[in-house]
Amino acid sequence: MKTVAMLALCFLVVICVASDAATDPQPAGDNPAEEGLFVEREQASTVVRQKRAAGQLSLVQLESLREVCEANVACEHMMDINGIIAAYTAYYGPIPY
Repeated sequence: MKTVAMLALCFLVVICVASDAATDPQPAGDNPAEEGLFVEREQASTVVRQKRAAGQLSLVQLESLREVCEANVACEHMMDINGIIAAYTAYYGPIPY
């Protein structure tokens, strides 16, 4: 019984050593942070704002804004007079998409 336990222990040690030798550390040039994949928060928010300004809202997005605005009577009234985008931004801030 001791022999089987020793063989199992040796087998586990060999597996661990072999798996450590097989994994190569990542070279320094493959670090994503060094390649510019991550940007500062200000720079990212500027890009997002430009993207929002460039595109039109889809019908599904407008309907979603309407549903939020209909829960507030004043927002719903303003929506009927000034439009959904003006009412939503006045009561809830910038459009989230």
